[in-house]
Amino acid sequence: MQRNSTLYIISFAAVVCVVCSILVSGAAVLLKSRQDRNILLDRQKEVLVVSGLLGADDSIAPQEVQRRFEERIATKYVDLREGTFTELGDTPGIYDPVKAANDSATSTALDPNPAQVRAVPHVALVYEVADDAGAVDQYVLQVWGNGLWSTMYGYLALDKDGATVRGLTFYEHGETPGLGGEVDSPGWKALWPGRLAYDDAGKPAIQVIKGPAGTPEEAPYEVDGLSGATLTSRGVTNMLQFWLGENGYAPFLKSFGKSGRA
Repeated sequence: MQRNSTLYIISFAAVVCVVCSILVSGAAVLLKSRQDRNILLDRQKEVLVVSGLLGADDSIAPQEVQRRFEERIATKYVDLREGTFTELGDTPGIYDPVKAANDSATSTALDPNPAQVRAVPHVALVYEVADDAGAVDQYVLQVWGNGLWSTMYGYLALDKDGATVRGLTFYEHGETPGLGGEVDSPGWKALWPGRLAYDDAGKPAIQVIKGPAGTPEEAPYEVDGLSGATLTSRGVTNMLQFWLGENGYAPFLKSFGKSGRA
């Protein structure tokens, strides 16, 4: 076959594509366990940060992340339909509620809502954070919802009363750097502790307003808006009010009397 012929060029390109595909597929399979392990460590670190057990800028070894997590945090599974703890059963790999929400067999489809959450998983993850004495001190809830440009994925930490916010962080989003991307700003995240998730009637009330909100004592249900990022701010409000509502964690919080509202 002539090397400069059309057939030779097409055949050579096809062989290269097949070999590259095999190499990429093989690498993906071989590295899958390592990727899963890195994802797990990253999520564990974010839970430590939002619960105040690790500084956002602290750099520690993966072994130390795992040690601190296992020492103070218990991973629980919650049936969102019943609001009760449950067993996960035989599920290969790391359980991901977001993936479960995308599977009709493991999720409940929803009507359109402001957070643009199309479905919720039957089973969610809740992290119990213990104090120095080993008693449950706070709960960390996985939350997600749409911002301006992306789906924002994060963790909300609530006090053991189920109503007082201890922290909020995001582990993945695609909001505009310097604007909506300021959801990652340490200064903005520092405004959340001490705010109240529910009003006196037991309805989700926490919200990001336009402009400054004041201290938690002055504005217990409000947090400063992100300058130049109205839609991202609104997305954070919609996301939190959704997950604190009846389609989210409210049945769980009520069943254990965490929010004090039945």
